[in-house]
Amino acid sequence: MASFGKYANVVSSSLQSPRSVSQATAAPRVAYMMSRFPKITETFILYEMLGFEEAGACVEVFPLRREKTTKMHPEAAAFVDRAHFLPTLSLEIIRDNIRMFLMHPVLWSGTLWTIIRANLGCRRLLVGALAVFPKCVTMARRMKQLRVTHIHAHFASHPAAAAWMIHQFSGIPYSFVAHGSDLHRDQNMLAEKVRDAAIVVAISNYNRQIILEKAGAEYSDKVKVIHCGVNPADFRPVKKGSSAASQDLLHVLCIGTLHEVKGQTYLIDAARIVAANGVRLKLHLIGDGPDQEMLESKVNQAGLGDLVMFEGRRDRHEIIQLLQAADILVAPSVPTANGRREGIPVVLMEAMASALPVISSRLSGIPELVKHEVNGLLTEPGDTAAIAAALQRLCDDDALRRRLGTAGQKTVEEHFNLAMSVRKILDYIISVESPSSHHRQVLPSAPAASLDALIPDEVTS
Repeated sequence: MASFGKYANVVSSSLQSPRSVSQATAAPRVAYMMSRFPKITETFILYEMLGFEEAGACVEVFPLRREKTTKMHPEAAAFVDRAHFLPTLSLEIIRDNIRMFLMHPVLWSGTLWTIIRANLGCRRLLVGALAVFPKCVTMARRMKQLRVTHIHAHFASHPAAAAWMIHQFSGIPYSFVAHGSDLHRDQNMLAEKVRDAAIVVAISNYNRQIILEKAGAEYSDKVKVIHCGVNPADFRPVKKGSSAASQDLLHVLCIGTLHEVKGQTYLIDAARIVAANGVRLKLHLIGDGPDQEMLESKVNQAGLGDLVMFEGRRDRHEIIQLLQAADILVAPSVPTANGRREGIPVVLMEAMASALPVISSRLSGIPELVKHEVNGLLTEPGDTAAIAAALQRLCDDDALRRRLGTAGQKTVEEHFNLAMSVRKILDYIISVESPSSHHRQVLPSAPAASLDALIPDEVTS
């Protein structure tokens, strides 16, 4: 639907040399989009937003859905209070769509047709795009009223589709970040999202290659590899007493949603093998999820209740304490039958920043963070024997644990540092020429009086 993008006066996707925030004439006002908020497992989004604000940007939060949760990171509360949560449908949304259709019928209809045509091959993406289409018209109006200068969406699936739609209606430039399963599982409409984006962020070279293979090499200049990162200062390791002897109890962590893609079932089997070899260890599974009942049943049936502990959900500060007290972290990611796979688990960065030795899988972008025998150990996905052998090595060799932990800490400080990632993204956002003097006002900054007389105002949040 290139013609409709041009009809809305899409800004040029070519990037100028990045400038720092301090060189900008005005602080950018960035609308952050994600599928659900506040989601406790998506710390990388929360702390990136905090990093943006610390760097001087203004952040507006536009989730597609409100996460139903009783536990969140304390830092998320302020964003929740001011986030723009919209229902699927309301009088406000109906009013905005009627106005858009009457004023710009070709644009409204063409945008709707493109999301249908481009997502016909994937029912999940099609239904999701159609569900958020009406509210995207309202989000576009609200962003114009807030004077948003850029839209930044996390995940190449529904959030990127929403950012694309809002861009069509408002002309506001957008970028999106491609992580893991959002890119690897389904790629419907990816070409359109890349074509019209000002910037596309791939969290790994692996992801960048996938994007360019699908969208075309002509977009190589706009597809940038910017790793997710953490703040190393938040994960300062605590000095532990020597635990070189195998008879000392070792604590092994696995942090993440209890889901097939995380590979916890293989780790449980590997821990059982190592424990049977006489190593005293505790495996702590942090998180909850759809596989919890299955994994608990597996542990109980095997009589591993004293070996495997289910710790439930923890917020970031509790995670930091657990990392400081642990000896090893394992992230045994695997691809699933329906194509799900992880990108680079941020928990690996957090563990390495804590100077913990890590074991993970040769999968997706993980080898770009964990270098085998240099700053961690890698195994083939789902290889229980290999995971057990790597775990046995680390349990038996305190010096190896210290060496890999120190190297991992240096890797994160130098290459997976949140401040560096934020600065790169902001520099690229600032380098995109402001559309304010180049595109027409598709949506007015105030409601149309004629429609206001017909449809009463409704406050939604």
